[in-house]
Amino acid sequence: MGVVRLCSFKDDQTWNEIVQSADEQALHEKGQKNSEACSCFGQSLCGFGGLCCWGLRSEKKTTSLGISDRGSGTLISGNNTSTQPGQDDVSGQPVQYYISGSTQKSEGMESSTSVKEDGDAMMPSQLRNFSYLDLKSATRNFRPDSLLGEGGFGCVYKGWVDEHGTSPVKPGTGLTVAVKTLNSRGLQGHKEWLAEITYLGQLRHPNLVKLIGFCIEDDKRLLVYEFMQRGSLENHLFRRTSTTLSWDIRIKIALGAAKGVEFLHSRERPVIYRDFKTSNILLDGDYTAKLSDFGLAKDGPQGDKSHVSTRVMGTYGYAAPEYVMTGHLSAKSDIYSFGVVLLELLTGKRSMDKTRPNGEQNLAAWARPYLNRDRLLEIIDPRLERNYSVKGAVRAGQLAFMCLNRDPKSRPPVDTIVKVLEEIQQLQDMPPSLDSGGGNINHKSVNKSLSSGFWQKLGKCASA
Repeated sequence: MGVVRLCSFKDDQTWNEIVQSADEQALHEKGQKNSEACSCFGQSLCGFGGLCCWGLRSEKKTTSLGISDRGSGTLISGNNTSTQPGQDDVSGQPVQYYISGSTQKSEGMESSTSVKEDGDAMMPSQLRNFSYLDLKSATRNFRPDSLLGEGGFGCVYKGWVDEHGTSPVKPGTGLTVAVKTLNSRGLQGHKEWLAEITYLGQLRHPNLVKLIGFCIEDDKRLLVYEFMQRGSLENHLFRRTSTTLSWDIRIKIALGAAKGVEFLHSRERPVIYRDFKTSNILLDGDYTAKLSDFGLAKDGPQGDKSHVSTRVMGTYGYAAPEYVMTGHLSAKSDIYSFGVVLLELLTGKRSMDKTRPNGEQNLAAWARPYLNRDRLLEIIDPRLERNYSVKGAVRAGQLAFMCLNRDPKSRPPVDTIVKVLEEIQQLQDMPPSLDSGGGNINHKSVNKSLSSGFWQKLGKCASA
């Protein structure tokens, strides 16, 4: 269904109200952050030693259009010599970063060409302007049984609105939507809410979740999205009550998510997603993957620039190590995060899990030797019960290995990832049944049978 243009921001007072209230919201959030006490601890990240993080925050729940996940937020405070005044660090003072097990956002206000510090912003083209009363009625007065999830941004409710307008309709009729509310005391803040509107208000692609509209009245901030029937990939992979995703569906999800990133990276001004993870990959009724939550998205480098310098924000276990250590953000940062998610799809294990033994808590660091030494099949998710393509699994493992390369320049571009996943999708070989006495798989013969074109696409694998 095409989105009806119900509001034009070019000469509409609503847009001015949105932009002008950003600074007031920023000051409110800064005051809250400064009043919080921090404790100190050290931890290595992404398999790289010597990186210290300061300021443990309490556990929070986060929301992806109604699907919540848990994690402990961590505030990292220090000097980022790569961040230039006038970009993200307008004061030239030590920068504060957020890296979290949940989706925590920046303490300060981050600038980009889409959402600028001076209040100027690129205007979304077509969004519905909902009233608060309409959305209150659409969600049945935000009743608890309409609640889909809760997080740092606020709460997400299921609702029903007119297919071609903004009026609420009877539950089960019209258009089913997910209504995300902004908690005025939340950590993500108005600026990320505005970034969500700016990007998803302009971008349309089958593998990006559709932003239908917004509401802004007084201090109320809400976003209205298409409803995703199957929720997040995270829940399907890690909830014990969920049905095990088949091999074919896992590859379909990986391919769809890759196509979403490909669309972002291929724009004239590339968009870096910056928060690629399982909780932000939502699934429709046919398991089509769509990227959600663009609060951390940022315009990428242009011309001969290799990166943009920015505050470090993201999620532990997914953020590229060079970005965490230097603040240098590039499209290859998304590629690293994709490699982590691909590992999660292959192994059924979370990117970070402190309940696992020491040395296994960080999935990327633990799995790296298995990806480079023909041992991938040893760590394949046992819930698949050997119902997967052996050649496809090996290819996917090597693809993940390249995405996780310590040298960002050696990571494959996303269009190559899409092509490789399309090849994997066509493979139908299955491992021999244990009942037939075929429990052992000759990894060398599998590697020999892989097409030379596959290895040419990925290039020579760097040593672990």
